[in-house]
Amino acid sequence: MKCNFIGPRHTFFAAVTIYALGSTGAVSAQHSNTDLAKAAQNPLASMISLPFQNNTNFDYGPEDDTQNTLDIQPVWPFELNKDWNLVTRTILPVMSNPPVTPEGNRTYGLGDTTFTAWFSPSAASKLVWGAGPAIVLPTSTDNDLGTGEWAVGPSVVVLTMPGNWVLGSLLSNVWDASGSEDINFLTWQPIINYNLSDGWYLASVPIITADWEADSDQRWTVPVGGGVGKIFRIGKQPINMSGHVYYNTKKPDVVGDWTLRVQFQLMFPK
Repeated sequence: MKCNFIGPRHTFFAAVTIYALGSTGAVSAQHSNTDLAKAAQNPLASMISLPFQNNTNFDYGPEDDTQNTLDIQPVWPFELNKDWNLVTRTILPVMSNPPVTPEGNRTYGLGDTTFTAWFSPSAASKLVWGAGPAIVLPTSTDNDLGTGEWAVGPSVVVLTMPGNWVLGSLLSNVWDASGSEDINFLTWQPIINYNLSDGWYLASVPIITADWEADSDQRWTVPVGGGVGKIFRIGKQPINMSGHVYYNTKKPDVVGDWTLRVQFQLMFPK
């Protein structure tokens, strides 16, 4: 059975990455943990980072089983010129998917890969923004782990950081690249963070999705919740770790009620 985006692609844009401090976008290794904590909450990174984000969805499928997706999400920024940066992010999901029918079997393997490239002004501003394409590559190793089709669409990020707050929104929609209208999928990620002392922070970054090709009562997944994170160092290596819990207030029948998200992120300041 070929799956749609709901379930395997429930973590379509799950990462939060590193924000560039200062007008040039450079993040120095000398910044404090508190500085890096606020930096770790903007998807428009101007430094290399490597997040590993694990999402465990409980009570998934007809047997109320557990689905697990480990998203490997390298972020690689480029300075195009003195005015513009290009921030690229690749999401490769490694999945353990329970059966979506009573007679099915659990499936292990790779899901479809998502590549996003945001063009963003390099000048310092109170309002940070970026826009560019989101491309889904058919890398799934099984029909139950992805659509097996190309998809493409726009992605936009807007963010502001007043005081200890980091507030923003990430919005994307992709369509079937072949024009067959099998894929029409929205992802909206509100970004709400409050930074405490010594690298600690509180965060709520739910991933709200809509599969426009599904029946109206099976279209939306709307989680609410949040978590806590901290920046620390192993030797000189800065690391961001966080844990979140989300409850799905609205969801398709196949999706469970609860999601546990744990992230481990390597950061590479210049």
